[in-house]
Amino acid sequence: MSAFDIYCQLDGMLSGSVFCDEPMARYTSFRIGGPAALFIECATVSDITRTLEVVRQNDMPWMVVGKGSNLLVSDDGFNGAVISLGSEFKKFAFPDREQDENLLVAGAGAILSNLVQAAFKNGYSGFEFAVGIPGTLGGALFMNAGSANEWIGSIVDWVTVFSPESGLKRYRGEELDWGYRHSGIRHDEIVLECGLRITPGHTGQIRARMEASLKRRRKTQPLTLPSAGSVFRNPEGDSAGRIIEELGFKGYKVGGAEVSSLHANFIVNTGNAKAWDVVEIITQIRKRVKEEYDRELQPEIRFVGFPL
Repeated sequence: MSAFDIYCQLDGMLSGSVFCDEPMARYTSFRIGGPAALFIECATVSDITRTLEVVRQNDMPWMVVGKGSNLLVSDDGFNGAVISLGSEFKKFAFPDREQDENLLVAGAGAILSNLVQAAFKNGYSGFEFAVGIPGTLGGALFMNAGSANEWIGSIVDWVTVFSPESGLKRYRGEELDWGYRHSGIRHDEIVLECGLRITPGHTGQIRARMEASLKRRRKTQPLTLPSAGSVFRNPEGDSAGRIIEELGFKGYKVGGAEVSSLHANFIVNTGNAKAWDVVEIITQIRKRVKEEYDRELQPEIRFVGFPL
């Protein structure tokens, strides 16, 4: 069955929307990427269930995308189904002040920056470290996003996921294998909702911590240009940015892609970058690091639609 046939089968069956040949450049922070065969916005759990039943029956590959903040999608696109979490998964609620448990319950589709600002406005502390981190809550949980010293996994009380094989499942925070850019959530599990531990705080102190954190990010990261965040994982006991800078790659360009002059572990889109421009830079950096230091830098970003 073709992508169009699957589109016809899903269209009208879901509360959300279905699109054919949807440009992925619209859905990645890199602003790079060709079309997805299908782009499906699932508004409810039922939408997810029905979508996965249809695409798996037709052996179509699928993936979930939030704000695409760590993705590099091929210029040829993705010959599969991209699932995005819609309206029901963008909601969040703060606890009643009289409750004993201070849990922020939020859908995985909620934008992380919105949660940070809402926590501040409601006088809750615990989220300050996440200011300036792009993407959705679901992506942040899957990657255990955070700063050099704080990670979102440290405030997770529980996470609800959906698996095509086993349906809905809830993990306690301590059950997951939190680590550097790792949560233990499987690739075939879709994060739906979570409970995050927060504490009432003084808004002035919360603001000060947020401003300090954002100031550090603005000083060290190229936040004004499209990128996918850190390109490489930091080697144990070292910094990928330091290694790349030492080799003179700051400002190195291929087509419209460039190694940031502010932080060498960021590749930015200067306006018209292609996915293969980024891949070429990554290839050259890995080659030089191997030659000079006999070390293998491991990419942190996900490559979508590229030949294996």
